[in-house]
Amino acid sequence: MSIVVEVIELLRTKGWKLATAESCTGGMVAAAMTDVAGSSDVFDRGFVTYSNLSKAEMLGVVPALIATHGAVSSQVARAMAEGALMYSKAQISVAITGVAGPGGGSTEKPVGLVHFSVATNGLPTAHIEMKFGDVGRSQVRSKARDSALQMVLDQLKALP
Repeated sequence: MSIVVEVIELLRTKGWKLATAESCTGGMVAAAMTDVAGSSDVFDRGFVTYSNLSKAEMLGVVPALIATHGAVSSQVARAMAEGALMYSKAQISVAITGVAGPGGGSTEKPVGLVHFSVATNGLPTAHIEMKFGDVGRSQVRSKARDSALQMVLDQLKALP
């Protein structure tokens, strides 16, 4: 994946490290990063926080936030990204939380809905929501991985 190489090169140029906080992707972004030899100098760690309890315990997401907005929400994605920064040595983090399917969706939060956030030291946390549709669990997860990497790349390119 050329996007991973580009992310690694930009991180290396800045002297930064990346942390990931993944729910529905189950570590796919971290795996993509570590598939590239030499990524250890820019990839700090990955948090796979699939359960709500793990989001609270590992990333400091307030349980009341999850209870109020649900795990698949902009609020929780932002909190996950900010927690990944707080509990790592990274300067930038990406968080992914969504409904990969085939079940678990609702009218309000359908299968294929994924929230992404990127937190960067000293900047407001960015967020995007994507609706991939009910295209199958594997496709939702792959598209989420790629979108998360693209979001990190875009953020890195936007920085001075």
